[in-house]
Amino acid sequence: MTYELYYWTGIQGRGEYIRLALEAAGAPYRDVAREEGDGILSKVSREVATPSFAPPFLRDGDVVVGQVAAILLYLGDKLDLAPREPRLRLWTHQIQLTIADFVLEGHDVHHPIGAGEYYENQKPESLRRAAEFRAQRVPKFLDWFEGILARNPEGQTHLVGDRLSYADLSLFQVMDGLAYAFPVLMDGLYPRYPKIKALCAAVAGHSRISAYLASDRRLPGNESDLFRHYPELDARA
Repeated sequence: MTYELYYWTGIQGRGEYIRLALEAAGAPYRDVAREEGDGILSKVSREVATPSFAPPFLRDGDVVVGQVAAILLYLGDKLDLAPREPRLRLWTHQIQLTIADFVLEGHDVHHPIGAGEYYENQKPESLRRAAEFRAQRVPKFLDWFEGILARNPEGQTHLVGDRLSYADLSLFQVMDGLAYAFPVLMDGLYPRYPKIKALCAAVAGHSRISAYLASDRRLPGNESDLFRHYPELDARA
């Protein structure tokens, strides 16, 4: 069975969290909008009985599921990227939901007033939001992830258990986005989090992920994405 991923073309965005899971597992999939154009997203949404509020969504035969955390919860068992124990499966899902909160806060740095308004029309508010994000929110989230790694009874190289999970892949993606959007901040902050840094290095060194990152399927960051590099919003914490 070939999975069908539906997400906007031209950006990594939230679809990238799904791509990383599919790529890590070596699962066959189609990135449908990249093949057929963005118009296919609304067309499919109108046709299915359980439409997603917004992309990404995934089709697996008769199953159509939206929302990144829900898609990864669904794929975790199928792709062997989540623990089998129900308690740990739920914990992995909780981590993913926290990552979703972090991603939203990162996006809202450059769109603090409204997602539909141009960044240039909310720059004063963005500057204020960025200062708080750098000084308070990024360290608070990273402290939490570093603490999870430190307390994992199965070892400190994974967020959950002793092998790769979709939560590890998603944390790698967040850190990559932060490094793109806030290079000055992360240059000063990242050394404080050796366990996160080691996890990200391990993910990048995974054979399938390494091949994906070097391929043309991995789009570069840009200023239409969730994490955007505006130099005026970046500084050391």
